[in-house]
Amino acid sequence: MKDWTFKTDGIANEFDSHVREQLPWYELVTESVAYIARNYVPQNGRIYDIGASTGNMLVALKELIDERNITYFPVDESPTMCEIFTKNHPEYNIGCFDVTSIDLIEPFDVAIIMLTAMFLPVKKQEEFMRNLYDKMNKGGAIIIVDKVCDEDGYFSTVMKRLTMYWKLKNGAKAEDILRKELSLSGIQRQIGRAHV
Repeated sequence: MKDWTFKTDGIANEFDSHVREQLPWYELVTESVAYIARNYVPQNGRIYDIGASTGNMLVALKELIDERNITYFPVDESPTMCEIFTKNHPEYNIGCFDVTSIDLIEPFDVAIIMLTAMFLPVKKQEEFMRNLYDKMNKGGAIIIVDKVCDEDGYFSTVMKRLTMYWKLKNGAKAEDILRKELSLSGIQRQIGRAHV
């Protein structure tokens, strides 16, 4: 079984429909993150979109970026995602590098890490978050949307079942859900409580 990765043409080319099939709340969270960012980024501020993929967050932030003359820096490490981002949004230069390369990130007002941290190697997660925090301007924010380790007990089982229910309801095939879940073994490692 092959590991699941964003660095394949198949995943990158189908990313927008795939993420909406797998995460029915994706649009709601995207709009919520954009609204939260509005509360922390000043006029002429700077936003980093870490794990920008095809530019979904940019679309949600575009009005704010224009209104406040914000410098927007998208970053993704998948060359295919970077190509798609550039094709979708040629007016922005995406940084196509390992997102843990913190030396390439300038001081910022808002950093958005949407569904990205759980794909960082576990040994780099905590250090990356700490270093990113050190680059944040006073009064800024780091907005993280990610999976966290499941709670113990029955509620954890209920939430896993709810996730599968929504995936099936959105048209995912049971075999594909299982195949993807198994292909994420060792690749997707949720942030532990000590990192939150």
